[in-house]
Amino acid sequence: MPTSYKSPAYNVRPVPVEKIDANSYNPNRMAPPEDKLLYQSIKCDGYTMPIVCYQKPDGRYEIVDGYHRYTTMLKHKDIYEREGGKLPVAVIDKPLDDRIASTIRHNRARGTHNVDLMVNIVKELKDSGMSDAWIMKNIGMSADELLRLKQVSGLTSLFSDKQFSKAWK
Repeated sequence: MPTSYKSPAYNVRPVPVEKIDANSYNPNRMAPPEDKLLYQSIKCDGYTMPIVCYQKPDGRYEIVDGYHRYTTMLKHKDIYEREGGKLPVAVIDKPLDDRIASTIRHNRARGTHNVDLMVNIVKELKDSGMSDAWIMKNIGMSADELLRLKQVSGLTSLFSDKQFSKAWK
């Protein structure tokens, strides 16, 4: 890359969602709980990351990365209206094979959550007084997932807000 290269994130533009098309090659799928969490994230925090697109010769945009952020706007009228029907877009100008590689790199680079780190986060939230309901809603956990993290931690303090059955008596 020449030294004058400027990353696309420094030139984000608002693009009407109606001018954006999905690509035909993205293998990424999102499970319903994560889709719900993405909506919650965009609703609470706004669009904090642009979608990455290629601008086609006809002026329309094709998604390279950000399909689920795009569909969140299409599926949720409140998000569409709040954003004025526009998505933040960073444009890359690459041939199709490079765009496909970019899509895969973006998908694979997201990583996974480390269980120990998630246990620490839950502990910090519980220590600061957050309820299980608050944790589940705001970080997108099911009751089963939260329970498993609490069990893995071995910390009885994470169960301090629970009343246990007397069935053992």
